[in-house]
Amino acid sequence: MPGPYTLADIATRLGGRVAGNPDVLISQVGSLEHAQPDQIAFLSNPRYRARLAGTRAGAVIVGASAETLTQLPRLVADNPYAAFARVSLLFNPPEAITPGIEPSAIVDARAHVDPSAWIGPGAVVEAGARVGARASIGAGSHVGRHAGVGDDCRLFPSVVIYHGCTLGARCVLHSGVVIGADGFGIAQDAGRWLKIPQIGAVRIGDDVEIGANTTIDRGAIDDTVIDDGVKLDNQIQIGHNCHVGAHTAMAGCVAVAGSARIGAHCTIGAAAVILGHLSIADHVHVSAGTVISRSIRKAGTYTGMFPFDDNASWARNTAHVRHLDELAARIRALEKKLGGRSDG
Repeated sequence: MPGPYTLADIATRLGGRVAGNPDVLISQVGSLEHAQPDQIAFLSNPRYRARLAGTRAGAVIVGASAETLTQLPRLVADNPYAAFARVSLLFNPPEAITPGIEPSAIVDARAHVDPSAWIGPGAVVEAGARVGARASIGAGSHVGRHAGVGDDCRLFPSVVIYHGCTLGARCVLHSGVVIGADGFGIAQDAGRWLKIPQIGAVRIGDDVEIGANTTIDRGAIDDTVIDDGVKLDNQIQIGHNCHVGAHTAMAGCVAVAGSARIGAHCTIGAAAVILGHLSIADHVHVSAGTVISRSIRKAGTYTGMFPFDDNASWARNTAHVRHLDELAARIRALEKKLGGRSDG
């Protein structure tokens, strides 16, 4: 593990301003509740100020507005949470790989694997596939025909990249990810379902991270596209022909139906659903559990949830909701009738 570093060293490497003792030695990050004297914690949410008073951390990362709340050595940053992320990465860099191909891996002679890459036990790299410099293909993973894995990518064990799909540089795919399975393309034919061949692929940009058991379907004709910097949590489903804009983030269990287009710098809360063929503007924030049933043309935060309640109350309230249109019509009729009366 790197370090230890003085607080002054950290500020020099990563930015920020030191207040208090610059020579305190830091060897790891920690939480306000559990950090030890050789660790640095952070405060970014004012709700947790009370925890700051009792912390045993050797130093803390704070914003300018919280600088006077403690006399501990502190790193003052414009964005304490982002600063903490950088400090954590300083002490916890990705594990270095040892180049090579494990004896139990199967690499087709027509594949290209950069000499600096690592292919893990039981992994398969098919004909025409390319694995870039310093890439890591975890145990049991599968890189299909003519697929591409960019420089410095990391595939954890049991990741599947179907034929023709490509990853940019520095992508991280966690276990169980499947890229490029067939989209749900079927057509009715005389009362039976007829499968539509899915001949597109999936194109993933640089610096994308995809959580465990997330699936991204290949396009029916054109490619499904995930732009640079997208971050996807665990157990997300993205349907065929979707386009997810740069630096958008989605929390766990989001479902995006086919041909939806999501803009850049969006956030999609856990278990939200985006219906197919919709367009979402840049800088849209969708709350957890919300169903997006029409396109969103303007940036902002959108929420659509029916509050939970005990079941009996929920059933009564839901019954009232079902009659809202009828009630609105009655009110309009009453307003029209009252509006037609003469004064006096």
